[in-house]
Amino acid sequence: MPTQTPLNAPQLSGESAAKTIAPAKASTPSKTATDPRLDPRIKKVFAAMPAPVEKPNVSSREELLAQENSPAALAALARQTALFDSMDSEEIAPSAGLSVRVETLSSSPDGNTIKIRYVRRDNSEILPCVYYIHGGRMEMSSCFEGNYRTWARMIAARGVAVAMVEFRNSVHPSEVPEIAPFPAGLNDCISGLKWVHANAAALNIDPRRIIVAGESGGGNLTLAVGMKLKQDGELGLIQGLYSLVPYIAGEWPLPEYPSSIENEGIVLNFGDNRATMAYGIEAFNARNPLAWPRFATRQDVEGLPPTVISVNECDPLRDEGIAFYRLLLASGVSARCRQVMGACHGVELLPAICPDIARSTASDIADFAITSGGFKQES
Repeated sequence: MPTQTPLNAPQLSGESAAKTIAPAKASTPSKTATDPRLDPRIKKVFAAMPAPVEKPNVSSREELLAQENSPAALAALARQTALFDSMDSEEIAPSAGLSVRVETLSSSPDGNTIKIRYVRRDNSEILPCVYYIHGGRMEMSSCFEGNYRTWARMIAARGVAVAMVEFRNSVHPSEVPEIAPFPAGLNDCISGLKWVHANAAALNIDPRRIIVAGESGGGNLTLAVGMKLKQDGELGLIQGLYSLVPYIAGEWPLPEYPSSIENEGIVLNFGDNRATMAYGIEAFNARNPLAWPRFATRQDVEGLPPTVISVNECDPLRDEGIAFYRLLLASGVSARCRQVMGACHGVELLPAICPDIARSTASDIADFAITSGGFKQES
């Protein structure tokens, strides 16, 4: 992935971030600039940028891949990656006292190679583990990007091990060069989790205190991992699920999710079919909850371990996350939902913009792992 010199939080002005993404400015104020709910720090960075582009629907995955590999699309992706890499901040998340290693392993059932980026305190203490799945609409991004390096250190500094899985994206390769639609990424995430559990002793982690977490597309995969483990009778591998701003509907906007209408265009647009085509239209048409957890029924989620759903007020995806939380409650699952006011989609994963929001969420994830999925049970 492209890299550039790290940029610490005080340097990340709205003007410099806008130049990283695109040099042009919007001709009219965007919803990001005008929405009174949005945190001013988010406005400072994103309001100076062009309003998010509404992309056309596509008729097939092949058409999408051709468009996404055009020079203009690849240049836009490179600018996004450069912004994310610029957020690798020692000031926000020091690396002192932490160790980092990368493990390469084989995924089942395809035999492809995946990676685990493993971050923890540099000692031999037996720690709980956060198995983390990065976002990117299941299409793109990498746990090796700078914002994820910072994010891993933020969580690990709170006394847990962090195992970030690098899996097959459905459109753009990462440190894993292959791309493939559903269920490739899910299979890779399951394989990585099983490897972490099987190697708990060598990793100095407590196999009884492993939780799965992820944001956006990774939030989708987090819930899918839980449901897949349930189907396979392997829920004993994990003690909890923590899904941030989950990307689970598969189509937008939807009237039953008002946020998909009122928040569309705040930093991001979701209202096209491109992600559904990218990940696999067959799974969407089959209403497969392992691809799009919005389709889950009570039977799909009954028996899941304690689960946290974290949503953001100004996110188009807010209400689909809340709906899944309510499904969990109705199904007898121990569940908690938190809402971050004034926050846009996934701002926690850009710690240089709102470091306090990122720290609060990192602490909540770590505490969830430490309590083995319990909701702050007092000893």
